[in-house]
Amino acid sequence: MSNQRPMTMTEKILAAHAHVPSVRPGELILADVDLVLSNDITSPVSIDVFEKAGFDQVFDPDKITMVMDHFVPNKDIQSAQQAKRTREFCKKHAIKQFFDAGRMGIEHALLPERGMVRPGMIVIGADSHTCTYGAIGAFSTGVGSTDVAAAWRTGKAWLRVPEAIRFELKGELQPWVSGKDIILHIIGKIGVDGARYKSMEFTGPGVSSLSVDDRFSMANMAIEAGAKNGIFAVDEAAEAYVADRTNVPYTVYQPDEDAEYSQVIEIDLSSLEVTVAFPHLPSNTRTFSEIKEDIPIHQVVIGSCTNGKLSDLAIAADLIKGKQVADGVRMIVIPATQKIYLEAVEKGYAQAFVEAGAVFSTPTCGPCLGGHMGILAEHERCVATTNRNFVGRMGHPSSEVYLASPAVAAASAITGKITSPAELN
Repeated sequence: MSNQRPMTMTEKILAAHAHVPSVRPGELILADVDLVLSNDITSPVSIDVFEKAGFDQVFDPDKITMVMDHFVPNKDIQSAQQAKRTREFCKKHAIKQFFDAGRMGIEHALLPERGMVRPGMIVIGADSHTCTYGAIGAFSTGVGSTDVAAAWRTGKAWLRVPEAIRFELKGELQPWVSGKDIILHIIGKIGVDGARYKSMEFTGPGVSSLSVDDRFSMANMAIEAGAKNGIFAVDEAAEAYVADRTNVPYTVYQPDEDAEYSQVIEIDLSSLEVTVAFPHLPSNTRTFSEIKEDIPIHQVVIGSCTNGKLSDLAIAADLIKGKQVADGVRMIVIPATQKIYLEAVEKGYAQAFVEAGAVFSTPTCGPCLGGHMGILAEHERCVATTNRNFVGRMGHPSSEVYLASPAVAAASAITGKITSPAELN
């Protein structure tokens, strides 16, 4: 048993779920999990492991969820088979939180929207962007399909306690600068392995100036810096977000003032600029003051678990309304959930996109992972609000993906080249 010591947010959550007074970085713990997530790609792999191990029942069907979002609506026979296998497993084991086409959304937007994730929880998922839920004070992290299969049966997961980097946020953002720009700035600063197997903990007075949606975008991309998880200190805005979606009790864990961090990085939000990640790494970032040349584009994608929320669509719709997508550019807008889809229709955002010449899609991960709904041909360039721009991520190996905020994406769709929204005013 560990000796009592000052702890970070992540350490406190892990200690509570391992039923020990405290934990230290590097310790291997067996922790109870509150929710286990998988999707249409990873669920069948976990089902194979589960059944080959001879398991015949799950630990708690109400703490397991499966979201069909990557290749759904099914793009081919194989994706249809994967969804079918998952559907049958959920029926067999009475897993009610199964979200199929028509009910599903992009998993990391859907679960918070439905109040399924809350502060203080441990959520593991067979998807690397499970770290999204740290935006509202949960410890959430991606794991392998084998770990998911074991958790389905036992309700537990082996975890190594990560060291933590504290990001002290101060000041407020300038116009057009968003959570996406903050996290791109950070990844550009520390690199794609700068937080390898560490907890990125966001604290400081600047947190309160960020919307919860901004925080989701930032926690979502913690993995792009190699982090085990990203997590924000819970404040009134986070609690209000949760209260609007669920009345299930939860526990808030705040960091001790004298908690130990491997590094403390101060970020003055007021000094940050609109930022774009150039191919082929999220860390290859430039501000518009550093972009000297015109970069023509062929496609714009607004959506994904990073930036498919209603606030993202609102920003893009406001910019595109009454204008036209540039000749030779395809603009694809993908709301993250069915609820967001309906709200975008009701508020006129969908009409603005369609009248401008954009595609307005049902929720799906789609082109983010090179799945469907917007695959790039050779030598094509795309500005995307997604989270990764590796070689071949969205299609042909010679294509290029530029990561940016919804504002940059919409502005670029109008001009046909990578454009700051400030240039439209």
